[in-house]
Order: sequence, then C-alpha cells, then structure tokens
Amino acid sequence: MSEDQLRQYRARLKEATAVIERLRGKLAAEQARSEARDEPLAIVGAACRFPGGGDGLDAFWERLAEGVDAVREIPAERWPQDTIPGGKPEVRWAALLDAVDRFDAEFFGISPREAERLDPQQRLLLEVAWEALEDAGAPVDALAGAPVGVFVGLNSLDYQHHLMRRGLADVDAYSATGTLLSTASGRISYSFGFQGPCVSLDTACSSSLVAVALACQSLRAGECEVALAGGVTLLLSPFMMALAAGTQALSPDGRCKVLDARANGFVRGEGCGIVVLKRLSDARRDGDLVRAIVPGWAINQDGRSTGLTAPNVRSQEELLRTALARAGVAPHEVGYVEMHGTGTPLGDPIETDALRAVLGAPRADGSSCALGAVKSNLGHLEAAAGIAGLIKATLALEREVVPKNLHFRRLNPRISLAGTPFVVPREAAPWPRGGRRRIAGVSSFGISGTNVHVVLAEA
Repeated sequence: MSEDQLRQYRARLKEATAVIERLRGKLAAEQARSEARDEPLAIVGAACRFPGGGDGLDAFWERLAEGVDAVREIPAERWPQDTIPGGKPEVRWAALLDAVDRFDAEFFGISPREAERLDPQQRLLLEVAWEALEDAGAPVDALAGAPVGVFVGLNSLDYQHHLMRRGLADVDAYSATGTLLSTASGRISYSFGFQGPCVSLDTACSSSLVAVALACQSLRAGECEVALAGGVTLLLSPFMMALAAGTQALSPDGRCKVLDARANGFVRGEGCGIVVLKRLSDARRDGDLVRAIVPGWAINQDGRSTGLTAPNVRSQEELLRTALARAGVAPHEVGYVEMHGTGTPLGDPIETDALRAVLGAPRADGSSCALGAVKSNLGHLEAAAGIAGLIKATLALEREVVPKNLHFRRLNPRISLAGTPFVVPREAAPWPRGGRRRIAGVSSFGISGTNVHVVLAEA
C-alpha cells in the first residue's frame, strides 16, 4: 500500500470512527430519554391536616389505627343550623378541622391586611407545603430559584362568598389575589421562590390525585427536578353545602358507609395534603428517605355515560388496565386498593364491578386484596379526597398494616365479592414485607367525569 493510499485509509477510518461515536451518542441520549419516560417516581416527603386530630403523618396514622370517625355536627361558629332552609338532616354533618382561622402571616411575609382577605385554603396550602418539604429534608431556601413544580387541586370558592356578604365597598386587590384558584399554587411558588411549572386545577373530587399524576408527568418530562402535589378543601360557606344537598348524594345520618348494605350517600369533609416527589434516580442520588414509589398512573374521562355526573364502569376498567400496564404491574400483584368509595348506592357497585373485571381473578397463591376507603373515617374531602387516600396508602405500605374500614357490617347486595381475592377489613389487617413487592392502587373519580388511578409500590 502506497503512502498516499495509507493516508486515505486513515482518513476514512477516522471519519467512520467519528460517525460511530455520533451514533453512539444519539443512541445513549435516546436510551436516557426512554428510561426517563419510564422511570418510577419517589414520594420523599408528605404532610397533612385532616379532621379528627390528624395534623401530621403520625397523628393521621394513629387516628386511622384507632378507627376514629371524624364526622360531627357543624358548630354554630361555622354557620347556624337554620342557615340552610328546609331542615334537611344531611346538611347538619361534616368532618371539620379545628381553628382554620389561625395563620402565622408574618412567617410567610404576608401583611395583616392581605392575610385577612386570604382564603384559608391558601393559608393552609402554604403551611402544609412547608411541612412537606421539612419532612423531605429539603430546606426551602436551598430550592429558591430551582425548577420546582407545584400542582394543586382545589375547587371551593367558599371564602369568596364570605367576602361578598360583607359588600363591595370593602373589595380591594387582595380580595382577588386572595381568593382566585390560580393564585393558590402561584402563591406557593412565589413565597418559596420556585420556578418550575405551577398549576391550579379543578376536576372536582379527583382534583388532588390528578395533581399528583400531572406532577409525575412533569418530572418524567424533565420540566422540574422536584414537585409538590396535593390539594385542599375547606367548608366555609353554607352555600356549597346547600348545592351538595341538592344533588341528593349526601347521607342523612352523616356517614360514608362504603360497600355496606346501608350505604345512603356521603358526608362532606375538609382537609389538606401535600406530597413531595422526585425521580427515583435523583432521590437515590440525594440519599432521600423514600416513603413509596409511583411506577405508573392513568387519567381518563367517563365520556358519554347515563348522565354527566354518573360513573362509567367501562372507563373505570380502562383506567385500571392502563395504570397497571404503565406501572409494569400484574393484577395479581395488587394487595390493597384505596377506593374512591363514596358510600353511594350507585357509585360503590360500579366501582367494585370495574375492580372485579380487572383485579378480580382468583390468585394461584390464594393471596387477598384488601378494599378500603378513607372516606369512612374523614368523609368526602372533595378536591382533597384523592391526596388523603394516597397518603393513607403510603402509610399503609410503610407501617405494614391496612387500616380497618369503618361502618361496614354487611356487603351491599348489589355487590358480589364471591370468587374474587377481595376482602373488606373490619379490623386492621397485617400487610408485612415479604418475598415479593407490595403494591397498592389509589382511585379518585370526579363528578366532572375525570378519573385517575395511581399505582404505589413499597420503597
């Protein structure tokens, strides 16, 4: 081979090597993107304020373990019993937080005048978001300026009704920023200096769990490095209670009797919950305590059903199948389902039919799948219902126990669990770690028709 041919050969070899390296880089980048699209998320922190003395995760778990029923008669401090005409018994009951008027405005740099016009829901979100970041070991100052996402579900405008009763003469700019749903998430990002995606959303009863699903999507898309997700509901005006009574979905005796033959509707409740999420690889890199893993989820809509607010069993089935497929979980692996479980004669049988179609096959090892609903303890927290169920399921994985379901005596005759692995715990059911991973599913359905299911796995 001549010297000239050798130079040409070396040049072609160098060019080929460069092409191979470029292709390797593209392949590695595509593989990284593919892994990111499928990467599980980690719950690295959580905080809550729930009725019955459930301020904080430990207190909430203690109330669940004790079987506390947080429902009580609405005190006159909220609104007098004769405020809602008609004297219906269902409007007398609710699961309420204590002292929702208390707020350390100075801590968050909010003036007394602004704080007075600030919806207590926004006040509560600020406090619980701070506590969730504390639980995650993530100092707020260290995250200022970072791409931290905030996803909040809420739909109550009760405080606007409160301010409107005082007349228009007292309205100012703080009256707007203090009560708009959009500023509920925006205020968290503003107060803490976060610069990631920031969304307030309303899908009715599924709002907070949809917020969690959207936060997970945002993390997988690389839009943020940390995400806060959850929701809040406070009952501050009799107007919405009167609207709820008009749906004829409230229980006259004020109890959510999920799956029970006596089920006659739900009772309203209030509360707030927030979880802190990261990509699992980031959580491991940072040495975070992982409370639970989110391998998959799904959101869909009822579409045309028998009515705008009526659930659709086929949509619920597809929701469950999609969530499990995305999570890489087989139906027989699911050991616990935190149901939407409103305790309505229509909703419970439809939800159970969907669960039976997807998860109801008998299991070769004879294992069971527990069904429960935190609404039997707290009532229906509406926009915050899904996050309450998610936190309950997370704690059940951590504490290795499924709490008992309250108000369950005899199965609704329209529901059949025969030939299925399903059980309804009347007492706390041990759920220990073992040879295979433990999986839970959490469902939340909105009166809007928007449904969401989140799959949880033990850390």
